[in-house]
Amino acid sequence: MLLLLLVIAVAVLLLVLGFEMFLVLGVPAIMIKEFFYGTLPDPVIAQKILGGINHTTLLAIPFFIFAAELMGEGQIARRLTALIKAFVGHLHAGMGYTTIGGSMAFGSVSGSAPATVAAMARMVYPEMRSVGFNEKFSLGLVVASAETALLIPPSITFIIYGWMTGTSVAKLFVGGLAVGVVLGLAFAVMARIEAHRAGVTPGPRANWRERVKAVRDAVWALGMPVIILGGIYSGFFTPTEAAAVSVAYAIFVEWVVFRELTLNKLFAITERAAISTAIIFILLAMGGLLSFFITLAQVPTSITGFLNAIDAGPITFLLIVNVCFLIAGMFLDPNSALLILIPPLYPVAQALGVDPVHFGMIVTLNISIGMITPPFGLDIFVASSTLQKPVTAIISGVWPFILTNLIVLAVITYVPDISTFLPKLVFG
Repeated sequence: MLLLLLVIAVAVLLLVLGFEMFLVLGVPAIMIKEFFYGTLPDPVIAQKILGGINHTTLLAIPFFIFAAELMGEGQIARRLTALIKAFVGHLHAGMGYTTIGGSMAFGSVSGSAPATVAAMARMVYPEMRSVGFNEKFSLGLVVASAETALLIPPSITFIIYGWMTGTSVAKLFVGGLAVGVVLGLAFAVMARIEAHRAGVTPGPRANWRERVKAVRDAVWALGMPVIILGGIYSGFFTPTEAAAVSVAYAIFVEWVVFRELTLNKLFAITERAAISTAIIFILLAMGGLLSFFITLAQVPTSITGFLNAIDAGPITFLLIVNVCFLIAGMFLDPNSALLILIPPLYPVAQALGVDPVHFGMIVTLNISIGMITPPFGLDIFVASSTLQKPVTAIISGVWPFILTNLIVLAVITYVPDISTFLPKLVFG
């Protein structure tokens, strides 16, 4: 337990002093090695850093990041959103439903919440305001709806969690589909209540000719989630193979079919995706090193012993998990929160009999909430930059959605069948 407190103290100090996250993860790990395991040869450090990311599952991450950049720059996101609007835009809260559905659709082909905010904000925010939703609610809904991208497969967070814990990524994808839909429905209820309160004007009803045109325009865009999800669930693709195919498909559709992609744009998109990938993999490498020393020091065993000493069961443990991740989400990016907290907490969850898929849903939903929670919720700053709105305006709009998230989190935490029913149905 002394070792755990030392790691936490050093990490917090480095974070407060403004050090880069790879140092926040790496320095405590090296300190543990020097002070507690000095007899270990130095090459162990290099082996754990490089060996930690030498895993085929992680190949899916750069591909999904690249595909998300391609789709956000092109027509796929716009056409998916237009299709949803054609069928629900005339309802009383139609633009709210379109925002939620569009974010879920884009999330189903990108796996990235920040990319979803950036792609959706410019498209839906002006229209939400034009039909009568107030600024605070519109900003809050745009930011909160993007959370579903971490839950609706393919999710980069699920890939990292699966790599860290050995849990089937395909099962996580299926479980996340159910949890993402539950969260989306909760937001839809909020949109309906707000539309009634604010007297929102319904949009015009699209006739069937317009709807058929919207479907025809979106056929190529719809091919992306069909290929990714259909290929994974049918067993035709692994998640990694589906990620690679999604890049090839996105380039073909945006360049050949929609003619939106140029060579210059492709170079710029590739550069952005490469930078994002490098950042994530540096964090994963350092996180793998820290995880090795946490496991070597038997920190999970110490936590389990402490919980047994106070007679705490799974209910209390999961409450502690939620509190830890909610606090971490206020200050850390999702990947860093996973890398710091999963190594000590996941073995405890196993010891208490918590289903790995269920635990993954709890963790990912917590991280999703962290993406919109002040003071450092990443999606808040992405929306501020995209819409040129002050951060304070966006923060004031997300509070009701944070409360709704916490209610959904409580349900997901203590009703495990929501997370595990579909994976058991699909995979047995």
